[in-house]
Amino acid sequence: MTETSALSAVPTVSRDGVLRFYFGPMDCGKSTLALQMNYNHGRQGRRGLVLTKHDRSGSAQVTSRIGLGSEAVEVDDDLDLVALVRAHQPIDYVICDEACFYTVAQIEQLADLTDDYGIDVYAFGLASDFRSRMFPAAQRLFELADEINRLQVEVLCWCGRPGRLNARVVGGNMTRTGEQVVIGDTGAAPIRYQVLCRRHHRSGELG
Repeated sequence: MTETSALSAVPTVSRDGVLRFYFGPMDCGKSTLALQMNYNHGRQGRRGLVLTKHDRSGSAQVTSRIGLGSEAVEVDDDLDLVALVRAHQPIDYVICDEACFYTVAQIEQLADLTDDYGIDVYAFGLASDFRSRMFPAAQRLFELADEINRLQVEVLCWCGRPGRLNARVVGGNMTRTGEQVVIGDTGAAPIRYQVLCRRHHRSGELG
């Protein structure tokens, strides 16, 4: 395969790309794994792009709670991901952090990159919102991805059970109403998030 054949106007693919989705609640290490994967691939001479949307830092980068970080391309709703990758050719892989916040059309574009251009796509994000309902982009990733991986870093509810769901806490109380996407973190703030087990997410008990 030539340097540019994977991104030519008429795709000619000599290998199959893969679309993988890694999901889990807040605090389970999704961004950390995304950064580690980018490092590992780059170390082997592979050329990649790192994308994000609504990172906790509020800027165009991927950051983790353990202090790691990397510059990234900020994804807005109008960004065509196929056109973006073609503009940076040649590209071997794409890291997509916070993919749950992408549009459904952009998830389709990730599948296009894999199928039509042989590019490996690694998407990371939440599966469900603060109401325990799936994000549309995450649902589409579940439907399209070649591999689905729940991250194994265990996050615990205050009761000690495995935390699976993200609760939105406003003024000290759990809420089930409001916009689907409100950016926040798990620290102390007027609007914050807390990972709960299913039992306590359903009952609204914050411990």
